[in-house]
Amino acid sequence: MLSQTPRSSSAPITFRHFCRKGYALFACLGREVRVGVLGAATLACAAPCLQAKTLPVLAESHAADSVGAPEQEVDEVVVLASRTPMAANLVARQVMTLSQQDLEAAGVTSINDLLKLAVGIDVRQRGGFGMQTDISINGGTHDQIAILINGVPISNPHTGHNAADFPVNLSDIQRVEILEGAASRVLGSQAFSGAINVITRPDASASNTAGASPHSVKAEVAAGSYATVLGEAMYAYDARRKGRLHASVSGSGRRSDGAVTNSDFRGTKWFGQLAYDHRAFTLAAQAGTTINDFGANTFYSAAYPNQWEATQRHLASVTADVPLRFSGPHKRNVTLHLSPQVAWMRNLDHFQLIRDTPTGENFHRTDVLTTALNAWLDWRIGRTSVGGEWRREEIISSNLGQPRALPSGHYNHYDGRSNVSLYAEQSLILRAFTLSVGFMAERNTAIDNRFRFYPGVDLSYRIAPALRLYASWNRSLRLPTFTDLYYKSPTQQGNVGLRPEECSAWNLGVDWLHRLGNVKAKVYYNRGTNMIDWVMFSADDKYHATNFQLDNVGISLTSTLHLDRQWGTRQPLRRLTLGYAYIHQHRRDDQAYFKSNYAMEYLRHKATASLEHHIWRNLSATWNLRVQDRAGAYLVYKNGQNTGELQPYGVHAILDGRLQWQMRRWKVYADVTNITNTRYFDLGNVRQAGTMVMVGGSLTL
Repeated sequence: MLSQTPRSSSAPITFRHFCRKGYALFACLGREVRVGVLGAATLACAAPCLQAKTLPVLAESHAADSVGAPEQEVDEVVVLASRTPMAANLVARQVMTLSQQDLEAAGVTSINDLLKLAVGIDVRQRGGFGMQTDISINGGTHDQIAILINGVPISNPHTGHNAADFPVNLSDIQRVEILEGAASRVLGSQAFSGAINVITRPDASASNTAGASPHSVKAEVAAGSYATVLGEAMYAYDARRKGRLHASVSGSGRRSDGAVTNSDFRGTKWFGQLAYDHRAFTLAAQAGTTINDFGANTFYSAAYPNQWEATQRHLASVTADVPLRFSGPHKRNVTLHLSPQVAWMRNLDHFQLIRDTPTGENFHRTDVLTTALNAWLDWRIGRTSVGGEWRREEIISSNLGQPRALPSGHYNHYDGRSNVSLYAEQSLILRAFTLSVGFMAERNTAIDNRFRFYPGVDLSYRIAPALRLYASWNRSLRLPTFTDLYYKSPTQQGNVGLRPEECSAWNLGVDWLHRLGNVKAKVYYNRGTNMIDWVMFSADDKYHATNFQLDNVGISLTSTLHLDRQWGTRQPLRRLTLGYAYIHQHRRDDQAYFKSNYAMEYLRHKATASLEHHIWRNLSATWNLRVQDRAGAYLVYKNGQNTGELQPYGVHAILDGRLQWQMRRWKVYADVTNITNTRYFDLGNVRQAGTMVMVGGSLTL
């Protein structure tokens, strides 16, 4: 039965043992109860009590309350590490979280800039302030990652170049969660080399305190270098009736003359969400839109430095979780969870090779409709999950797809493909082990209408409450984008004969998580078949979409030390984070090429350091240092002419800083990017901007 540690009547009670006797069910109801140590086997039996009432999200686990104490708080649930919610300290795969605190301390104007602090992520930009950004994971490409908003995929089959144009505002974000490595059996074929999930809803534990207003308002403005102006506002409503209702709407606008040549931009974003949490079900709806136009400096080739692009993204989705309770064998109560999802996304793209002229002008519109149903239950052999997804992708374009007469004057090409995915996963928790075995069976009309199987196995071992080992093997698939297949311009040539990318990924990792800090280490090997890259075969050639046989081997190490918890709050230091990643790439074919544009221009070395410290009263500072060594080279252009010379990207270091005065309801700050005014090349022939300064403030009511 549950036994308790003697305490005063006002203190919470800590239970250290558990049994399933009827007379032992929390007899002290009406007082605060804190669950102490629960063994893995106990947690397996109690799994239905650990599931999230809100839609599943991925979360880091939190360590014990005191140094050396054996107690471990029950973790939040996760979704990206497995097909269904599971306590974070039990999942069989490593995950990483960038919290709202990380976002606020880093002094960034976009999610893209925040992701630069993660050592396993490569962020390449043609302009500043988060515009024209390509994001990749563990040596992959921008087309190989799944982007999600609250678990809803928003990846664009047209191209991955605009995948990082998130249709949410910074004030909406609670955390950003990253799953590295192949994850097709968890998230579908989009998650070829990893996934990024942006969480906006407050979690179930963030309920209102008694007497607190259900209304909140937040507004923020900032201005700085290159005539850059940013503004954002959000209204949220959060209250309990018979269930919990949460609703919010946010909007933002920004404009800039651009930090580098022809990188001016202007844009707006709107995002709204509605979530209702009832004992019988959970329902969530969200809608977002982002509208941008910008100078696309050397977007497709430095031979045309004055390119321009305008994009729109519209997203709407509805997701639910419905628990169905019934009596199973031996009169055991069993709960079957059904989680349906419907999502629609539209992307619009208008591109000009020479700005304000019809030269090389393109128009594209893609529509993606997704319906999915997942089901899972806990029983004697663990947690069983099954599910299916149907996704329809269509594009109408001025040059992507097959020629077709369409009613609109802009569009005269069309292509479409349907994808059916079936999933199955079995998770088993046995003492200190968690084993997850599953597969994705996928059939796509663009290949050959046959089902292909992509299995995976994840295993974790909890050596101690704060120490865990991980091992996994997964296979993944990615179809070429419509740009890979069809794009044709004076500088690029698509390839309708491209084969789908496939990968086998092996991972070994270890986590040490404690209240005073944490350490995460990982080694991985990704064996890639038919990997897609755009390459030049000679100095005066155009870029061609081509398949290669590429392997990536890498290591990464991240450590965080909470200095204020170690040495107290009277000293100025708060938190120190250090990270390092190394990648070695190996080609298994002998196809010669002159220059790669994406896959073979990976970050060979990346090191990061971040320090937060207190200065005086409410004034604090954060310093972020990045050191990067990129493989490959850029093609040198002079006066718009190709010199035929390749210049290595080399090594560069960037130091950013933020000074912030924080009060309860308002704050003011000054952000300085690239304090050392380092001028470097990181993408194509674009010389990156020097020092940039932004000053702003926010108010919360």
